[in-house]
Amino acid sequence: MTVWFLLHSAYIIYDGLQCSEKTADAAVILGTTVNGDGTLSERLKQRVDCGLNLYKDQRVRLLIVSGGLGKEGHYEGDKMAEYLVRNGVPIKNIVIDNRGNNTRATADNILKLQDSLQIKSIIVVSQYFHITRTKMLLRKRGFEKVAGASPRYFEFRDLFSVVREFPAYYTQ
Repeated sequence: MTVWFLLHSAYIIYDGLQCSEKTADAAVILGTTVNGDGTLSERLKQRVDCGLNLYKDQRVRLLIVSGGLGKEGHYEGDKMAEYLVRNGVPIKNIVIDNRGNNTRATADNILKLQDSLQIKSIIVVSQYFHITRTKMLLRKRGFEKVAGASPRYFEFRDLFSVVREFPAYYTQ
């Protein structure tokens, strides 16, 4: 079990840090903490900036911002969208999912949007340790073309997050 955990963890770190030059119909930016004052936490800002760069580089035509209502009292999707608009993305190119309370919910919600938004390919934007599981969940829902992108932003708590991803991956 220890060897499998180490191999799995090494793979998700490797996979999550890969950022291909692929293009896609949409980038899905997964939410995390919004500060009490409504500003994006540094971790979330880094994710949104990563998605913003994909959009500015014309690698995606849509940005889907997905998150729930945080304990701080703000909808993550709304706050991410506000930030993107302030940084030049037209609101018509942003899809807000405020019911993405967890990774599985985000994948389910994107599946519901797939036909109406004509989404056949996706780039997942989250922290590096979260990319592999999110891609797996989207593939389980029928998306064949799924890539990942993560900001080069690291925190000490990432160690806990890498460990958490092991059971989370196998219980989805």
